[in-house]
Amino acid sequence: MTSTHQPTAAPRFGVEEEFLVVDAATRAPAPRAAEVIEKAAATLGARISGEITTLQLETRTDPCTTLDELAEQVIQARRVTAAAAQAAGLRLTATGSAAVAAPVPPPMTTGPRQDRGIATFRGLHDELAICALHVHVEMPDRDHAVAVSNHLRPHLPVLLTLTANSPFWDDRDTGYASWRTMTWPRWPVAGPPPRFDSAAHYDQVVDTLQAAGALVDRGTVFWDVRPSANHPTLEVRVADAALTAGETVLYAAVVRALVMHLSDAVRRGEPAPDVPAELLRAAYWRAARDGLDGEGLDPVTGRLHPAPDLVRALVDRIAPQLHANGEHDRVTAGLQRLLAGGTGAARQRAAARDGGLPAAVDYVVEQTVG
Repeated sequence: MTSTHQPTAAPRFGVEEEFLVVDAATRAPAPRAAEVIEKAAATLGARISGEITTLQLETRTDPCTTLDELAEQVIQARRVTAAAAQAAGLRLTATGSAAVAAPVPPPMTTGPRQDRGIATFRGLHDELAICALHVHVEMPDRDHAVAVSNHLRPHLPVLLTLTANSPFWDDRDTGYASWRTMTWPRWPVAGPPPRFDSAAHYDQVVDTLQAAGALVDRGTVFWDVRPSANHPTLEVRVADAALTAGETVLYAAVVRALVMHLSDAVRRGEPAPDVPAELLRAAYWRAARDGLDGEGLDPVTGRLHPAPDLVRALVDRIAPQLHANGEHDRVTAGLQRLLAGGTGAARQRAAARDGGLPAAVDYVVEQTVG
């Protein structure tokens, strides 16, 4: 059942997309992202930058008001960056992890901050050839952002289910839809965030973690939801890099509408669900293993449901916000396509069945821009 409450006006939003650069012949990640960034920056400017390894790059949108505006920027960034990669004998891939083995340890970008990170995290860097999709939603203040984060926690496994796109690692099928999700929580400040009483409480915990040596700086708070360190936004970081631009746009629309729905709950003074950490961890694991192809765990009730039913229930819940944003028909149509065709992970596997891992990489290259 959907709420009849009139949602508030749509906040601005934007996305950050991470990509792997691969060699056109070997299909393995290549440490040449800087060449692609330099060429693409002539068009994209500050909307493209490097990442922690030289295998990766990141593109971003400016703050957007409408879904059309977001889609235009996402598509442009992918096309420009893919063309720059192709001109250098490389290819751009939108996947959460590399199918063909990446170098271990991956070559890192250089600088004092990176040196501190290597000294702090050591062997954890060996599995950093992974890519994510981050959605920023504008917030009125940091206390509100932290309150919405508390409400978001039980929804994170469903968002992961929608976006699972990392089935391969180190030349093999992992058996998981999102292997990136299984590697990432090894970091000391990653995975679903704790509950916080306020922004001051959040800052106190982060300061304590930094004093304990678990962070290089506030930019290495890697929780799947966090108040942005640099923007007046809540940053939702749970998703694998999306295979297609259309899936990025679909996911961003869902995240914004969900944040709007939960913002209304915060304004009404509704308490955030008290989700046991053990159930949330198990729900993550189910979502990462099966994507849309199995049963998902509702971490509030502890009950299993077909994963597509959990996704439909989420979209049902945020229907008033999607209607208010003029995005309901577009999102439901995109969701039907996703449910029919499968997650990025399922489609990568289908390509690999026909032609092995090289064919899976070629499929990802095609879908990244197509």
